[in-house]
Amino acid sequence: MPPFSASPQSPQPDPPPPFLEHPPELLILDVDGVLTDNTIWLDANGAEQKRFYVPDGTGIRRVARAGVPVALVSGRKSGVVDARARELGIEHAYSGVLEKAPKVLSLIAELGCDPERTVYVGDDWIDLDPMAVVGLPVAVANAIREVKEAAVAVTTVPGGFGAVREVCDWILRARG
Repeated sequence: MPPFSASPQSPQPDPPPPFLEHPPELLILDVDGVLTDNTIWLDANGAEQKRFYVPDGTGIRRVARAGVPVALVSGRKSGVVDARARELGIEHAYSGVLEKAPKVLSLIAELGCDPERTVYVGDDWIDLDPMAVVGLPVAVANAIREVKEAAVAVTTVPGGFGAVREVCDWILRARG
């Protein structure tokens, strides 16, 4: 079955059918390429900066207020990710996680959530294993082909430019 993709003309598309069949109860996000546009700025001293899209943060806050826990699982160790998580009130933020599937399964168990009702949003090779252990894997529009093929839905916009907001809107609509 090909992944669901909303019309690019639709600013707030309806949730994909799997989200309606299994309303999400947990949202887990990769960071680089999902919450960011995959760009990292480093100065001469090695200080890192990343660019985040503010409406993604608004979506995350709305989903959390609706009772859906949100977690970040990043392959890169980054103080910037930790700072963004604190700013958004995300309690479950992990960076430097190279084996993401065990961390995802641990989070699902710790939070008492149903894997079939867990959303994982990814964009690259490192996201394939965690996508395989959840019922609602999502690829951002700029994800590699293999990630899109593993997804039940593909966002209409790329990571770092509103993909997370789109997924948050799907979650809120699917939950009523």
